[in-house]
Amino acid sequence: MYLAHFGLEQLPFHLTPDTRLFLGLAPHYEAIQSVGAALEMGEGVIKITGEVGTGKTMVCRMLLAHLSSDVELLYLPNPALSAMELRRAVAHELQLGELSDSTLVESIQARLMTLHDEGKRVVAMVDEAQALSDEALEVLRLFGNLETEQTKLLQMVLIGQPELDVRLSEHHLRQFRQRITFSATLRPLNLAESVAYIDNRLQKSGAAQELFSLGQKKALWRACHGIPRLINQVCHKALLLAFYDAVPEVSNQHVYAAIHDTFDTCKPKFKTPLLWGWSQ
Repeated sequence: MYLAHFGLEQLPFHLTPDTRLFLGLAPHYEAIQSVGAALEMGEGVIKITGEVGTGKTMVCRMLLAHLSSDVELLYLPNPALSAMELRRAVAHELQLGELSDSTLVESIQARLMTLHDEGKRVVAMVDEAQALSDEALEVLRLFGNLETEQTKLLQMVLIGQPELDVRLSEHHLRQFRQRITFSATLRPLNLAESVAYIDNRLQKSGAAQELFSLGQKKALWRACHGIPRLINQVCHKALLLAFYDAVPEVSNQHVYAAIHDTFDTCKPKFKTPLLWGWSQ
C-alpha cells in the first residue's frame, strides 16, 4: 500500500470506524454529550439519526468507550428481527441462556430487576434502527414499561438513518414516538470541519507533510457534501493514485479522478482548484 511512500504509520482514511482517529467536531461531540447526559438522567428512549456516512457508528463506538462502569450494555447491531427474535436477542445479551417463549419476558424482567438491585443501569443500543419492524418497535415500547417507582429498568438508544424519523412520524407509532425524550441529529461537516477532519486523520496517522493543498480540501468538501465516509473514500483513492504515480503529494488530477470514481460525489468538470466547475 502507500504507507511507506508517504511516511504514514496507519491508513488514515479506511472505512472501518477507528476511535483512535476520532476528532470531537461539533456534530459528533454534541451527539455524544446529549446522549451521555440523557443516559445519566435515566431517560428511557434516546434517538440519534444521521444521513448515511455521517459518523453514527463512530459516535456509537465512542459512547461504548465512555459508558460508566455501572452500565450493563446490550448491543443489538441487527434490528431486522421479528418480535420474538428481538426478545431472544435481549435475553442472549442478558446471558439468560435457553428459555421457552412463554417465560421469556418474565425472565428478562427478573434479570433487569436483579441488575438494578446490584446498582447497575442497563442500556440497550440498537444500531440501524430504521430497519426495525412495527412489531419490534412495539416490543421495545413494552420493554420501556419495565420500571421501578423511580427509574427505568432498561434504557434504549436508537441509532438510525433519517428514515427512522419518517417511520416514527406515522400515526400508529405515536405511542412509541412519545417515549423518545431526547434526540440528536448528525449533520454533514461544514468546510472548516472538513478541513480539520482531513488534517486530523493525516496527523494522527503520522503524516510529516501536507499531502493535500487547502484548495484540494475545499474541493473534497464540496464534492463529498461534508459526508465523512465519502471524504474517506475519495482521500484514500487520491493517495493511491499519487502512490501509483510515485509522486510525494496529491495533485489536482488525482483528486479529480478520485472524485469521479466515487458514485455519490458531486463531480467537478475541470481540474483547476480555482474553477472546478461543479455538476449538480
